[in-house]
Amino acid sequence: MEKEQYVCTVCGFNMVGYHPDLCLFCGAPKEKFITSEECSKRFTVTGTPVNEKVTRLNSVPALGFEHAAYRIETNGKTFWIDCPSCFDRSLKPADVITFTHHHFLGASNQYRDYFHAKVRIHKLDSAHSICRAFTFDVTFQENFVERGIEAFHTGGHTPGFTFYLFEDVLLICDYVFLKEGGMSFNPFGPQKETRECAFKIDRALQG
Repeated sequence: MEKEQYVCTVCGFNMVGYHPDLCLFCGAPKEKFITSEECSKRFTVTGTPVNEKVTRLNSVPALGFEHAAYRIETNGKTFWIDCPSCFDRSLKPADVITFTHHHFLGASNQYRDYFHAKVRIHKLDSAHSICRAFTFDVTFQENFVERGIEAFHTGGHTPGFTFYLFEDVLLICDYVFLKEGGMSFNPFGPQKETRECAFKIDRALQG
C-alpha cells in the first residue's frame, strides 16, 4: 500500500506518510501542499545539458525554491547528485542518488522504488528529523571516489554537507548563491561554519 505523500509548493519538500499543518522545512501552511499525484500532473522534470556527461534536472514550471539536481552518466552507470521534488516517470533511470545534504531530498523515496536506485547521504545529515520518512541505503562517513566522481565531506552549511567534483564540474547545491559580480554564501544556516568550510572546498579544488 502506497503511503500518502504531499509536496510543499513553496519549497518543494516532500512529506511522506503524514500531512502536517506546517511544512517541516519552510514552515508554509498546509494550504500550500499538493499531493504527489497532483504534483506529477502539474510539473515535469526537464534536463538541460551541462556537457556530454552531465545534465541539470529542474522541475518545470519552477517548484518553489527547489534547487537543481544533476545527472552524471559515467562508465556505464548513472548517478544523480540531489533529487528533483517532482516525481516524473519519464526520466531515464538512475542507479545511484547521492546527496549534498538533507535539505533537498525531493521525491527520492519514489525514485528509489521506481528505479531500484541506491540512495546515499552523509551519516550526520541522515540523523536529522526531516529524514525520518526517507530510506537511505548507504550513510557514508568518509570521502570517496566512484567512477570518476569525487565526494568531499566539508560540513558547514549542514553537519554532513558533501560536495562533488566530476572532471571540471563542481556540484555544491546551494552552498553559495550566484549574484551580480560573483557569489555569496548561503545566508541560511550557521554562517561561521559555512565560511570556515569554504576553505576545505578551496583546498580540494586546488588539489
